[in-house]
Amino acid sequence: MSADKKHKFIDIDPLKQAYRDNIVEAPGQIQSLEKHNTALLCIDMQYLDAARGYGVFADAVSSGLPPESQDYYFDRLDNLVFPNVHDLQKTFRSNRLEVIHTRIQSLTQDGRDRGPGHKRLGLHAAPGTKEAEFMPQVAPIGDEIIVNKTASGVFNSTNLEYILRNMNITGLFVVGVYSNECVSTAIRDACDLGFHVTLIDDAVATVTPELENATITTMKDRYARVMTTNEAIAEIEDMFL
Repeated sequence: MSADKKHKFIDIDPLKQAYRDNIVEAPGQIQSLEKHNTALLCIDMQYLDAARGYGVFADAVSSGLPPESQDYYFDRLDNLVFPNVHDLQKTFRSNRLEVIHTRIQSLTQDGRDRGPGHKRLGLHAAPGTKEAEFMPQVAPIGDEIIVNKTASGVFNSTNLEYILRNMNITGLFVVGVYSNECVSTAIRDACDLGFHVTLIDDAVATVTPELENATITTMKDRYARVMTTNEAIAEIEDMFL
């Protein structure tokens, strides 16, 4: 094979259309929304990992992230992600669609029940602590469901799937942090479990633009539809006018 042909082949994704037709753009995406069987899944938007001066970022130096990375992350959260998640939550609530929240929180004060990964990383949000609190601008309202976890994967470490099946939820719009960790793990697992998944690309954040872009590229046309906040809100409002 010539070098030119090899190069052209590398640029082709031979499975792209199959994934689009059967997973990403399957009819069930819209049917789930029409039947009010789609929920907004808000991942880990709490003081532990989304606020300066708390949890992971209690000591800016020991966090392991250079100042420019922290500035990128918090600027994206404050100026893009939090406002967009707030608007999405408002849209879901006004159209009688479920808003579900996950957070990192142990069952015990000393965190002995945490997953091995979180123990090794030193990630801990004990019940009743500031780190376990949701960021106020995107916090739960009323009796919205909260799922506590102590691992990256909310599906493999909690009863979230059981909860969703009980409520006949078949579609998920996903937002939150970190894009390349807990968010992407939830999306992959949800897709494997048969849920119709939509990733809102301007309502997620991680610590570098490279990781952000790589995550969106990996999820798109494989595990999830990728939409902007405005596109998602327009789809919902057009459907329920």
